[in-house]
Amino acid sequence: MPRHPKVAASVSSIGGSVYSALAHRVSTFEGEVYPLHVGDTWLEPAVGCRMQDLRVEEHPGMHRYAAPQGMPALLDAIVARSATRTRVPTERSDVLIAAGATGALGAVVGALVDPGDEILLLAPYWPLIQGIVRCFHATPVDVPFIGEVDSPTSAVEAVRRHQTSRTVAVYISTPNNPTGRTIPPDWVEALARWAASQDLWILSDEVYEDYLYEGEHVYCRTLEPQRTLSVHSFSKAFGMAGNRCGYVVGPAQIVGELCKVSTHSFYSTPTASQIAALRALDGRGDAWIQRAKPLYRQLGVRAAERLGQSPPQGSTFLFFDVAPQLGPRGLMGFLEGCAQRGLFLAPGPSFGPYPTHVRLCFTSAPPDVVERGIETLAQILGR
Repeated sequence: MPRHPKVAASVSSIGGSVYSALAHRVSTFEGEVYPLHVGDTWLEPAVGCRMQDLRVEEHPGMHRYAAPQGMPALLDAIVARSATRTRVPTERSDVLIAAGATGALGAVVGALVDPGDEILLLAPYWPLIQGIVRCFHATPVDVPFIGEVDSPTSAVEAVRRHQTSRTVAVYISTPNNPTGRTIPPDWVEALARWAASQDLWILSDEVYEDYLYEGEHVYCRTLEPQRTLSVHSFSKAFGMAGNRCGYVVGPAQIVGELCKVSTHSFYSTPTASQIAALRALDGRGDAWIQRAKPLYRQLGVRAAERLGQSPPQGSTFLFFDVAPQLGPRGLMGFLEGCAQRGLFLAPGPSFGPYPTHVRLCFTSAPPDVVERGIETLAQILGR
Protein backbone atom coordinates (compact mmCIF):
# COMPACT_ATOMS: atom_id res chain seq x y z
CA MET A 1 0.00 0.00 0.00
CA PRO A 2 1.70 3.23 -1.10
CA ARG A 3 1.79 5.93 1.56
CA HIS A 4 3.38 9.37 1.36
CA PRO A 5 5.76 9.94 -0.35
CA LYS A 6 5.29 6.76 -2.43
CA VAL A 7 2.97 6.31 -5.43
CA ALA A 8 1.26 3.27 -6.90
CA ALA A 9 3.70 0.65 -8.15
CA SER A 10 1.61 0.26 -11.29
CA VAL A 11 2.41 3.88 -12.17
CA SER A 12 6.02 4.03 -11.03
CA SER A 13 6.75 1.05 -13.29
CA ILE A 14 5.76 3.07 -16.36
CA GLY A 15 8.55 4.82 -18.24
CA GLY A 16 8.31 8.61 -18.33
CA SER A 17 9.19 9.00 -22.01
CA VAL A 18 8.13 6.42 -24.56
CA TYR A 19 9.17 8.15 -27.77
CA SER A 20 12.64 9.35 -26.81
CA ALA A 21 14.38 10.11 -23.53
CA LEU A 22 16.26 12.74 -25.52
CA ALA A 23 13.16 14.49 -26.89
CA HIS A 24 13.57 17.42 -24.51
CA ARG A 25 16.67 18.41 -26.47
CA VAL A 26 14.68 19.13 -29.64
CA SER A 27 13.89 22.65 -28.46
CA THR A 28 17.47 23.48 -27.46
CA PHE A 29 19.43 21.95 -30.34
CA GLU A 30 21.33 24.56 -32.31
CA GLY A 31 20.92 23.68 -35.96
CA GLU A 32 18.34 21.92 -38.09
CA VAL A 33 16.30 19.36 -36.18
CA TYR A 34 14.95 16.12 -37.64
CA PRO A 35 12.14 15.10 -35.21
CA LEU A 36 11.51 11.63 -36.59
CA HIS A 37 10.67 10.24 -33.14
CA VAL A 38 7.09 11.48 -33.02
CA GLY A 39 4.16 10.07 -35.01
CA ASP A 40 2.55 13.11 -36.60
CA THR A 41 2.14 14.84 -39.96
CA TRP A 42 3.46 18.07 -41.42
CA LEU A 43 0.17 18.57 -43.26
CA GLU A 44 -2.52 20.84 -41.89
CA PRO A 45 -6.10 19.51 -41.90
CA ALA A 46 -8.40 20.10 -44.85
CA VAL A 47 -9.55 23.64 -45.47
CA GLY A 48 -12.78 24.12 -43.57
CA CYS A 49 -11.73 21.59 -40.91
CA ARG A 50 -9.19 23.76 -39.13
CA MET A 51 -9.76 25.56 -35.86
CA GLN A 52 -9.44 28.90 -37.64
CA ASP A 53 -12.48 27.94 -39.72
CA LEU A 54 -14.79 27.65 -36.70
CA ARG A 55 -16.73 30.68 -35.51
CA VAL A 56 -18.98 31.07 -32.51
CA GLU A 57 -21.53 32.81 -34.70
CA GLU A 58 -21.92 29.58 -36.70
CA HIS A 59 -21.43 27.22 -33.76
CA PRO A 60 -22.87 28.79 -30.63
CA GLY A 61 -21.74 26.89 -27.55
CA MET A 62 -18.55 25.61 -29.15
CA HIS A 63 -16.60 26.52 -26.01
CA ARG A 64 -18.97 24.69 -23.67
CA TYR A 65 -19.04 21.05 -22.69
CA ALA A 66 -20.33 18.54 -25.20
CA ALA A 67 -22.42 15.60 -24.07
CA PRO A 68 -20.10 12.98 -22.48
CA GLN A 69 -20.87 10.38 -25.15
CA GLY A 70 -20.32 12.89 -27.95
CA MET A 71 -22.16 15.39 -30.13
CA PRO A 72 -25.28 13.75 -31.65
CA ALA A 73 -24.42 14.91 -35.19
CA LEU A 74 -20.91 13.46 -34.95
CA LEU A 75 -22.22 10.22 -33.47
CA ASP A 76 -24.60 9.90 -36.43
CA ALA A 77 -21.81 10.51 -38.94
CA ILE A 78 -19.64 7.87 -37.28
CA VAL A 79 -22.55 5.42 -37.18
CA ALA A 80 -22.95 5.76 -40.94
CA ARG A 81 -19.21 5.48 -41.60
CA SER A 82 -18.74 2.43 -39.38
CA ALA A 83 -21.78 0.60 -40.75
CA THR A 84 -20.57 1.15 -44.32
CA ARG A 85 -17.00 0.08 -43.65
CA THR A 86 -17.64 -2.92 -41.40
CA ARG A 87 -21.02 -4.00 -42.79
CA VAL A 88 -22.21 -4.33 -39.19
CA PRO A 89 -25.48 -2.60 -38.18
CA THR A 90 -24.49 0.29 -35.92
CA GLU A 91 -26.41 2.65 -33.62
CA ARG A 92 -25.48 5.72 -31.61
CA SER A 93 -25.33 3.55 -28.51
CA ASP A 94 -22.44 1.60 -30.07
CA VAL A 95 -20.17 4.68 -30.25
CA LEU A 96 -18.19 6.76 -27.77
CA ILE A 97 -16.35 9.91 -28.86
CA ALA A 98 -13.11 10.14 -26.88
CA ALA A 99 -10.14 12.38 -26.24
CA GLY A 100 -8.17 10.81 -29.06
CA ALA A 101 -7.64 7.11 -29.64
CA THR A 102 -5.59 7.27 -26.43
CA GLY A 103 -8.66 8.28 -24.43
CA ALA A 104 -10.72 5.66 -26.24
CA LEU A 105 -8.31 2.86 -25.35
CA GLY A 106 -8.10 4.13 -21.79
CA ALA A 107 -11.89 3.87 -21.51
CA VAL A 108 -11.82 0.39 -23.07
CA VAL A 109 -9.16 -0.96 -20.75
CA GLY A 110 -10.70 0.71 -17.71
CA ALA A 111 -14.04 -0.95 -18.41
CA LEU A 112 -12.68 -4.44 -19.11
CA VAL A 113 -10.00 -5.23 -16.54
CA ASP A 114 -9.82 -5.98 -12.86
CA PRO A 115 -6.51 -5.69 -10.97
CA GLY A 116 -4.18 -8.49 -12.01
CA ASP A 117 -5.95 -9.27 -15.28
CA GLU A 118 -3.77 -9.63 -18.38
CA ILE A 119 -4.04 -8.23 -21.90
CA LEU A 120 -2.02 -9.81 -24.70
CA LEU A 121 -0.24 -7.17 -26.78
CA LEU A 122 0.83 -8.25 -30.27
CA ALA A 123 4.32 -6.82 -30.52
CA PRO A 124 5.68 -4.51 -31.66
CA TYR A 125 2.83 -2.33 -30.45
CA TRP A 126 1.88 1.33 -30.01
CA PRO A 127 3.79 2.15 -26.82
CA LEU A 128 1.09 3.93 -24.82
CA ILE A 129 -1.08 0.81 -24.70
CA GLN A 130 1.32 -0.81 -22.24
CA GLY A 131 1.15 2.14 -19.86
CA ILE A 132 -2.64 2.37 -20.19
CA VAL A 133 -2.96 -1.27 -19.13
CA ARG A 134 -0.67 -0.67 -16.15
CA CYS A 135 -2.56 2.46 -15.09
CA PHE A 136 -5.65 0.32 -14.57
CA HIS A 137 -3.66 -2.17 -12.46
CA ALA A 138 -3.69 -4.89 -15.10
CA THR A 139 -0.70 -6.62 -16.67
CA PRO A 140 0.42 -6.11 -20.28
CA VAL A 141 1.84 -9.29 -21.78
CA ASP A 142 4.22 -8.94 -24.74
CA VAL A 143 3.56 -11.40 -27.56
CA PRO A 144 6.39 -11.21 -30.13
CA PHE A 145 4.38 -11.33 -33.33
CA ILE A 146 5.22 -9.25 -36.40
CA GLY A 147 8.34 -10.74 -37.92
CA GLU A 148 7.99 -13.83 -35.71
CA VAL A 149 4.93 -15.59 -37.11
CA ASP A 150 4.36 -16.63 -40.70
CA SER A 151 0.88 -18.14 -40.97
CA PRO A 152 -2.58 -18.11 -39.38
CA THR A 153 -1.60 -21.22 -37.44
CA SER A 154 1.59 -19.74 -36.01
CA ALA A 155 -0.26 -16.48 -35.28
CA VAL A 156 -2.72 -18.33 -33.08
CA GLU A 157 0.01 -20.42 -31.49
CA ALA A 158 1.90 -17.24 -30.54
CA VAL A 159 -1.02 -15.85 -28.54
CA ARG A 160 -1.94 -19.24 -27.11
CA ARG A 161 1.56 -19.64 -25.65
CA HIS A 162 1.13 -16.43 -23.67
CA GLN A 163 -2.46 -17.00 -22.54
CA THR A 164 -3.15 -17.67 -18.85
CA SER A 165 -6.23 -17.92 -16.69
CA ARG A 166 -5.93 -14.13 -16.16
CA THR A 167 -6.07 -13.24 -19.87
CA VAL A 168 -9.12 -11.12 -20.73
CA ALA A 169 -8.26 -9.53 -24.08
CA VAL A 170 -5.91 -9.37 -27.04
CA TYR A 171 -4.72 -6.09 -28.57
CA ILE A 172 -4.23 -6.02 -32.35
CA SER A 173 -2.83 -3.09 -34.35
CA THR A 174 -2.94 -3.14 -38.15
CA PRO A 175 -1.66 -1.28 -40.13
CA ASN A 176 0.93 -1.41 -37.44
CA ASN A 177 2.66 1.27 -35.47
CA PRO A 178 5.67 0.99 -35.26
CA THR A 179 6.58 -1.45 -38.03
CA GLY A 180 4.62 -0.15 -41.02
CA ARG A 181 3.58 -3.77 -41.65
CA THR A 182 0.06 -5.14 -41.89
CA ILE A 183 -1.38 -8.33 -40.45
CA PRO A 184 -2.76 -10.42 -43.34
CA PRO A 185 -6.55 -10.84 -43.44
CA ASP A 186 -6.45 -14.60 -42.87
CA TRP A 187 -4.27 -14.10 -39.78
CA VAL A 188 -6.72 -11.54 -38.41
CA GLU A 189 -9.58 -13.95 -39.05
CA ALA A 190 -7.73 -16.75 -37.26
CA LEU A 191 -6.99 -14.51 -34.27
CA ALA A 192 -10.62 -13.39 -34.09
CA ARG A 193 -11.86 -16.99 -34.16
CA TRP A 194 -9.37 -17.94 -31.45
CA ALA A 195 -10.42 -15.01 -29.25
CA ALA A 196 -14.05 -16.08 -29.63
CA SER A 197 -13.20 -19.66 -28.69
CA GLN A 198 -11.50 -18.41 -25.52
CA ASP A 199 -14.18 -15.87 -24.54
CA LEU A 200 -11.73 -12.98 -24.88
CA TRP A 201 -12.26 -9.36 -25.86
CA ILE A 202 -10.58 -7.98 -28.99
CA LEU A 203 -9.05 -4.50 -28.78
CA SER A 204 -8.68 -3.52 -32.43
CA ASP A 205 -6.46 -0.47 -32.99
CA GLU A 206 -7.37 0.73 -36.48
CA VAL A 207 -6.14 4.32 -36.43
CA TYR A 208 -4.18 3.81 -39.68
CA GLU A 209 -7.06 2.12 -41.52
CA ASP A 210 -6.94 4.80 -44.25
CA TYR A 211 -3.20 4.40 -44.84
CA LEU A 212 -2.93 0.92 -46.25
CA TYR A 213 -0.59 0.89 -49.26
CA GLU A 214 -1.14 -2.69 -50.36
CA GLY A 215 -3.63 -5.45 -49.63
CA GLU A 216 -7.00 -5.19 -47.89
CA HIS A 217 -7.90 -4.05 -44.40
CA VAL A 218 -10.08 -6.47 -42.46
CA TYR A 219 -12.16 -5.10 -39.61
CA CYS A 220 -12.27 -7.31 -36.53
CA ARG A 221 -15.73 -5.92 -35.85
CA THR A 222 -16.93 -7.47 -39.11
CA LEU A 223 -15.68 -10.84 -37.88
CA GLU A 224 -16.65 -10.69 -34.19
CA PRO A 225 -18.94 -7.72 -33.57
CA GLN A 226 -20.04 -8.80 -30.09
CA ARG A 227 -16.53 -8.95 -28.62
CA THR A 228 -14.63 -6.32 -30.63
CA LEU A 229 -13.95 -2.77 -29.52
CA SER A 230 -12.57 -0.89 -32.52
CA VAL A 231 -10.61 2.29 -31.94
CA HIS A 232 -10.29 5.01 -34.60
CA SER A 233 -8.60 8.40 -34.77
CA PHE A 234 -9.20 11.76 -36.40
CA SER A 235 -5.57 12.50 -35.46
CA LYS A 236 -4.10 9.98 -37.87
CA ALA A 237 -6.84 9.92 -40.48
CA PHE A 238 -7.14 13.67 -41.04
CA GLY A 239 -4.03 15.31 -39.54
CA MET A 240 -5.78 16.49 -36.37
CA ALA A 241 -3.50 15.10 -33.66
CA GLY A 242 -3.57 18.28 -31.57
CA ASN A 243 -7.37 18.29 -31.47
CA ARG A 244 -7.53 15.11 -29.37
CA CYS A 245 -10.56 13.51 -30.94
CA GLY A 246 -11.09 9.83 -31.63
CA TYR A 247 -13.75 7.22 -31.07
CA VAL A 248 -14.48 3.62 -30.21
CA VAL A 249 -17.20 1.39 -31.65
CA GLY A 250 -18.42 -1.78 -29.96
CA PRO A 251 -21.40 -3.58 -28.41
CA ALA A 252 -23.82 -1.06 -26.91
CA GLN A 253 -23.95 -2.61 -23.45
CA ILE A 254 -20.16 -2.38 -23.16
CA VAL A 255 -19.92 1.11 -24.68
CA GLY A 256 -22.26 2.21 -21.90
CA GLU A 257 -19.66 1.01 -19.40
CA LEU A 258 -16.90 2.79 -21.33
CA CYS A 259 -18.87 6.01 -20.93
CA LYS A 260 -18.57 5.64 -17.16
CA VAL A 261 -14.78 5.51 -17.42
CA SER A 262 -14.55 8.40 -19.88
CA THR A 263 -16.94 10.56 -17.84
CA HIS A 264 -14.76 10.09 -14.76
CA SER A 265 -11.46 10.70 -16.58
CA PHE A 266 -11.72 13.33 -19.35
CA TYR A 267 -15.53 13.84 -19.05
CA SER A 268 -16.09 14.84 -22.67
CA THR A 269 -14.09 15.43 -25.85
CA PRO A 270 -13.46 19.11 -26.71
CA THR A 271 -16.53 20.51 -28.45
CA ALA A 272 -14.60 22.47 -31.08
CA SER A 273 -12.62 19.32 -31.92
CA GLN A 274 -15.83 17.42 -32.49
CA ILE A 275 -17.14 20.16 -34.78
CA ALA A 276 -13.92 19.97 -36.82
CA ALA A 277 -14.21 16.17 -36.90
CA LEU A 278 -17.78 16.39 -38.16
CA ARG A 279 -16.64 18.66 -40.96
CA ALA A 280 -13.94 16.15 -41.87
CA LEU A 281 -16.60 13.46 -42.26
CA ASP A 282 -18.65 15.50 -44.73
CA GLY A 283 -16.30 14.55 -47.58
CA ARG A 284 -13.56 17.10 -47.03
CA GLY A 285 -11.56 14.69 -44.90
CA ASP A 286 -11.74 11.84 -47.39
CA ALA A 287 -10.58 14.19 -50.16
CA TRP A 288 -7.68 15.15 -47.89
CA ILE A 289 -6.79 11.47 -47.41
CA GLN A 290 -6.74 10.95 -51.17
CA ARG A 291 -4.09 13.67 -51.43
CA ALA A 292 -2.10 12.66 -48.34
CA LYS A 293 -1.96 8.90 -48.89
CA PRO A 294 0.19 8.86 -52.07
CA LEU A 295 2.48 11.48 -50.53
CA TYR A 296 2.91 9.35 -47.42
CA ARG A 297 3.54 6.21 -49.46
CA GLN A 298 6.12 7.93 -51.65
CA LEU A 299 7.98 9.26 -48.62
CA GLY A 300 7.94 5.83 -47.00
CA VAL A 301 9.26 4.09 -50.09
CA ARG A 302 12.09 6.60 -50.51
CA ALA A 303 13.05 6.39 -46.84
CA ALA A 304 13.05 2.58 -46.92
CA GLU A 305 15.15 2.46 -50.07
CA ARG A 306 17.78 4.83 -48.65
CA LEU A 307 17.98 2.86 -45.40
CA GLY A 308 17.92 -0.57 -47.00
CA GLN A 309 14.58 -1.56 -45.51
CA SER A 310 11.40 -3.07 -46.91
CA PRO A 311 8.86 -0.43 -47.98
CA PRO A 312 6.00 0.15 -45.56
CA GLN A 313 2.74 -1.65 -46.22
CA GLY A 314 0.80 0.94 -44.22
CA SER A 315 0.95 3.62 -41.50
CA THR A 316 3.76 6.21 -41.41
CA PHE A 317 6.66 4.35 -39.80
CA LEU A 318 9.75 2.23 -40.31
CA PHE A 319 11.06 -0.01 -37.52
CA PHE A 320 14.39 -1.77 -37.82
CA ASP A 321 17.34 -3.28 -36.00
CA VAL A 322 20.50 -1.16 -35.62
CA ALA A 323 22.43 -3.77 -33.60
CA PRO A 324 25.43 -3.79 -35.99
CA GLN A 325 25.92 -0.06 -35.36
CA LEU A 326 25.72 -0.22 -31.57
CA GLY A 327 28.93 0.23 -29.66
CA PRO A 328 29.66 -0.34 -25.97
CA ARG A 329 27.12 2.35 -25.01
CA GLY A 330 24.31 0.38 -26.58
CA LEU A 331 21.09 1.81 -27.97
CA MET A 332 21.07 4.93 -25.79
CA GLY A 333 24.59 5.73 -26.95
CA PHE A 334 23.46 5.34 -30.55
CA LEU A 335 20.45 7.60 -30.00
CA GLU A 336 22.67 10.14 -28.24
CA GLY A 337 24.97 10.18 -31.27
CA CYS A 338 21.96 10.77 -33.51
CA ALA A 339 20.72 13.58 -31.25
CA GLN A 340 24.09 15.30 -31.47
CA ARG A 341 23.36 15.68 -35.18
CA GLY A 342 19.82 16.93 -34.63
CA LEU A 343 18.25 13.55 -35.43
CA PHE A 344 15.71 12.15 -32.99
CA LEU A 345 14.38 8.58 -33.18
CA ALA A 346 12.11 6.51 -30.95
CA PRO A 347 13.81 3.67 -29.02
CA GLY A 348 12.74 0.10 -29.75
CA PRO A 349 12.11 -0.93 -26.12
CA SER A 350 9.12 1.43 -26.03
CA PHE A 351 7.37 -0.91 -28.47
CA GLY A 352 8.08 -4.24 -26.79
CA PRO A 353 11.10 -6.52 -26.35
CA TYR A 354 13.25 -4.79 -28.97
CA PRO A 355 16.46 -3.59 -27.25
CA THR A 356 18.33 -2.82 -30.48
CA HIS A 357 15.58 -1.40 -32.70
CA VAL A 358 14.56 2.17 -33.58
CA ARG A 359 11.40 3.64 -35.04
CA LEU A 360 11.17 6.63 -37.33
CA CYS A 361 8.16 8.51 -38.65
CA PHE A 362 8.56 9.69 -42.24
CA THR A 363 5.68 12.20 -42.07
CA SER A 364 6.63 14.02 -38.85
CA ALA A 365 8.07 17.10 -40.59
CA PRO A 366 7.99 18.63 -44.09
CA PRO A 367 9.31 16.17 -46.69
CA ASP A 368 12.56 18.04 -47.35
CA VAL A 369 13.35 18.06 -43.62
CA VAL A 370 12.51 14.37 -43.27
CA GLU A 371 14.65 13.47 -46.26
CA ARG A 372 17.64 15.34 -44.82
CA GLY A 373 17.04 13.48 -41.58
CA ILE A 374 16.94 10.16 -43.44
CA GLU A 375 20.19 11.07 -45.19
CA THR A 376 21.78 11.88 -41.83
CA LEU A 377 20.64 8.49 -40.48
CA ALA A 378 21.92 6.70 -43.58
CA GLN A 379 25.35 8.26 -43.04
CA ILE A 380 25.33 7.23 -39.38
CA LEU A 381 24.44 3.70 -40.44
CA GLY A 382 27.23 3.70 -42.98
CA ARG A 383 24.96 3.40 -45.98
